[in-house]
Amino acid sequence: MSLPRRLAHVVGVAEQAARATAVADDPALLVAAAWLHDIGYAPALARLGFHPIDGAVFLRDRGADERLCGLVANHSCACVEARRRGLTIDWPDEDTALRDALWWADMTTTPAGEVTDVRQRIAEVQERYGPNHVVAQSVAEAAPRLIGAADRTEHRLRNQLPLT
Repeated sequence: MSLPRRLAHVVGVAEQAARATAVADDPALLVAAAWLHDIGYAPALARLGFHPIDGAVFLRDRGADERLCGLVANHSCACVEARRRGLTIDWPDEDTALRDALWWADMTTTPAGEVTDVRQRIAEVQERYGPNHVVAQSVAEAAPRLIGAADRTEHRLRNQLPLT
């Protein structure tokens, strides 16, 4: 994916996150995590070749808050793909409303930065990578958790229910 397209996705994710700040215990952290969730794709930052961990390590090495690092490392159920790649994520998945909102923002934004439905996004990733690719397989395995996070976030947004 080209840098302009990646940037369009990141901008879209940040815009989605901004729509969900009412359901996050730390709205600024949610938006910051959205802006930074794909920083590990930058070629100069690649250590392991797995962008969630590469991005979190980069942030940690620059003194970023551990919670931010954990959100980046675990965004969109990265633990599944990490396991399939034989990697370990050094930050716990916080499993909070803020985390759900970040996953929702990422999984409701297309590569071009447009708003989509979580189920359509999952299908798009699987189609783009093909059935035998680790990314497509990981997204298929993670789909129930991704959909759950999106559904919870949408419920919270409809009802303005933060934190649970």
